[in-house]
Amino acid sequence: MSRTKTSSVIELLVPLDRASARPLHRQLEHELRDAVRTGRLASGSTLPSTRALAAQLVVSRGIVVEAYEQLAAEGYLVSKPGGATQVATGARPAPPRPPGPPAVPFAFDFRPGRPDLDLFPRATWMRSVRRALNETPSERFGYLDGQGMPELRIALADYLNRVRGTAAHPEHIVICSGFSQGLKLVATVLREDGARRVAIEEPSQGEGRNDLRSMGLDVIEIPVDDRGLRVDLLDAADVDAVVVTAAHQYPTGGVLPAERRSSLVAWAERRGGTVIEDDYDAEFRYDREPIGAIQGLRPERVVYAGSASKILAPGLRLGWFIVPAALADRVTLAKWTADLGSPAIDQLAFADFLARGELDRHLRRLRPIYRTRRDILLASLDRHLPELRPVGASAGLHVLAWLPRDITETAVVTAAQRAGIRVQGIGPRPGGVSAPAGLTFGYGAIDASAIDEGIQRLAAVIAEVRRPES
Repeated sequence: MSRTKTSSVIELLVPLDRASARPLHRQLEHELRDAVRTGRLASGSTLPSTRALAAQLVVSRGIVVEAYEQLAAEGYLVSKPGGATQVATGARPAPPRPPGPPAVPFAFDFRPGRPDLDLFPRATWMRSVRRALNETPSERFGYLDGQGMPELRIALADYLNRVRGTAAHPEHIVICSGFSQGLKLVATVLREDGARRVAIEEPSQGEGRNDLRSMGLDVIEIPVDDRGLRVDLLDAADVDAVVVTAAHQYPTGGVLPAERRSSLVAWAERRGGTVIEDDYDAEFRYDREPIGAIQGLRPERVVYAGSASKILAPGLRLGWFIVPAALADRVTLAKWTADLGSPAIDQLAFADFLARGELDRHLRRLRPIYRTRRDILLASLDRHLPELRPVGASAGLHVLAWLPRDITETAVVTAAQRAGIRVQGIGPRPGGVSAPAGLTFGYGAIDASAIDEGIQRLAAVIAEVRRPES
């Protein structure tokens, strides 16, 4: 990290005890010497000028001059005529950082759910940030009410109603840091209303399952088939809410058909339950028509969840939940209690980005890129691993490939990692060994030119770990 060279603007924390009989210049010497010895002041660091530090500490400049001169004589500081005072090189190296976990080099990374961060529209986003800074009144940068910037909620309602077929009102949108936080906020309110059992799809993402369990809720797994959630099993499951990825089930890619959508909202009405619709990657579709959100069918029973993680970048930490009117105030309060609201400037920039149609343009640019990678992946699987059965490839940023019965999922994932290939399984299944195993191949963040070689190498790995046929 670069260090500032303008010593007049540097601040330095130095505690002084004015009630002590010890002279202030001796106290200052001791504090600075200790800071160098412990590494709090790193070798080569620039210190404030004598005038600046005296002003900060509200002491005479002579006290600082005397302390600096003494420490320079001892070799802790170096002062150049007309230049800044610095910690002497080699006086005491900064303490080494504790070693982190060793980085595992992956030549081929097929992790799912990751967009290509090199495609982030930096220049366009920066223009939106500049407009947010230049045009927003200063008072808008104060504490919010937890619900989120009105500009962003209005822009999101317009966009989601137009593109996803929602029935969103800005007053019913809560801005959060992503799906995980939003799910916890909604679950908090549902639990206060007496909810105890929440259904999730099986298989599904493990994070949501863990979040719900950490809140003391019972998680009931409902199986999916090639058309998504088995809605017909909800009544017998006796649940109060259900989390569903209707537009593109994760990880199988199934699309919930119209009759199941109708049955799902009918269940919610009959049960007095809540549907939490995770619309995580519906903007990316290649071989089918867009399918609207369930929230538009029954806004008073469906919570709609979306985020910027797949369409822009996970690091933005921007998510949004459209909640029923009856829950909006309490979900807002839960958000306020959690963190006092999401960052204002990022929200305002995203609002500008949406309102100017930049997200639409960005997605139009991304779709053919991801489609090309998807096509290469499918062709490579067909060429090198024809025994795998890909499903759910018509949309999203990943493909699930079912494994033959004689291939162990865990063994493949582990052996692939040793070979420098990162691929993800779908994890333990309630059905035990008889349940089908599979691998999820993300193609969003891997370069198109690396896909075929990665699959070819994975084929060699699978050949090595494959169990002999009995």
